[in-house]
Amino acid sequence: MGLPELESGAVAEPGAVTVIIPTFNESGNVRELLRQLTEAVPARLPCEVLFVDDSTDDTPAVIASAAQDCPFPVNVIHRDTPEGGLGGAVVEGLKAAGSEWIVVMDADLQHPPALVPDLVEAGERASADLVVASRYIDGGSRAGLAGGYRVAVSRAATWLAKAVFPRGLRGMSDPMSGFFAIRRSAVTADALRPLGYKILLELAVRCGPGRPAEVPFVFRDRFAGESKSSAKEGLRFLRHLVELRTAAPAARMVAFGLIGLSGFVPNLLALYGLTGAGMHYLPAEVLANQFGVVWNFLLIEALLFRNRRAHRHWADRMTRFALLANADLLLRIPLIALFVSQFGMGAMSATVCGLLATFVLRFAGTEALVYLPKRKSLMDKPTSVVRRGGGAPGEHIGAGIESEAVR
Repeated sequence: MGLPELESGAVAEPGAVTVIIPTFNESGNVRELLRQLTEAVPARLPCEVLFVDDSTDDTPAVIASAAQDCPFPVNVIHRDTPEGGLGGAVVEGLKAAGSEWIVVMDADLQHPPALVPDLVEAGERASADLVVASRYIDGGSRAGLAGGYRVAVSRAATWLAKAVFPRGLRGMSDPMSGFFAIRRSAVTADALRPLGYKILLELAVRCGPGRPAEVPFVFRDRFAGESKSSAKEGLRFLRHLVELRTAAPAARMVAFGLIGLSGFVPNLLALYGLTGAGMHYLPAEVLANQFGVVWNFLLIEALLFRNRRAHRHWADRMTRFALLANADLLLRIPLIALFVSQFGMGAMSATVCGLLATFVLRFAGTEALVYLPKRKSLMDKPTSVVRRGGGAPGEHIGAGIESEAVR
């Protein structure tokens, strides 16, 4: 007999811990994962499990079948559009979780389910808001990382993240871990802007949960399926670091200035080529400046304002940016003349002041006129939600529903 239908928005009673598991085509791992969670967790603390699924295979159906044997609620949120990748899936789960403690783990069994109660207990003992399962403290191991290449990439990513955020990641030996527990009160879900799969880094930097506790764990071999790691995910990680580092306006301005400085390279190369071909230096300078403008635009699009591009067509953004960049040339000369004639400055100091003034104006104009933050529409389509629940073994309280509670 099929499962009875729930009213829209109905959720399971909150447990002591909500285990959030993002999935993408993990049908071969789900049944064993739930079996190990059943053996390890309910005997030590109440729990509920929330899968956030972006799969294109039969993973949701496998979860529904495996949930029949679970003594705790098992819920599924299926996303039709996997916005934000694995990190975005975790954020959806954080918004829906109802427990005081939330544990995030992968579905491939490289994260041992038996450690879930230990993470919560460590947080309670240390009065910490965040507990990280670490591969890099005594008792931990990265044995499940296949090959020297993946080990080297993992260590390099860890070093880079800690170098970029020395305060935000203080006391955290494994900021690349995907296995951790966090108090629900320490999470500001609306502040999160994940990109890729390093959600712990996102939470630590944007939410600032304070000095974490750590629990060692052995990173195991994948139970079934293939790793989702790729060079593309590596590039996403680098973009993620840049976005986090430039979240504050002052940091964005510094990055904007560095990108602008880099634009001198294509500008000078183009000027050299054009004048070498016989063009007069004045029109050559005007044309060469456009090479720098295009270079700066491409870097700003990719590194600085990647999450603010959806509200305008790229051609519109490019046109506005080019107009601002070229207006800088027209404004700078009158400003320099003003500084010399009215304030008695020398030519060099007036030029420096003119460059600084037009730089600040260009940065402000770029933010305000080219990359206005996207406004949320009241007509946004809700995420498709499917919930499956379980009380005692064999008793189930969920079926397929559509809900606007999670977006």
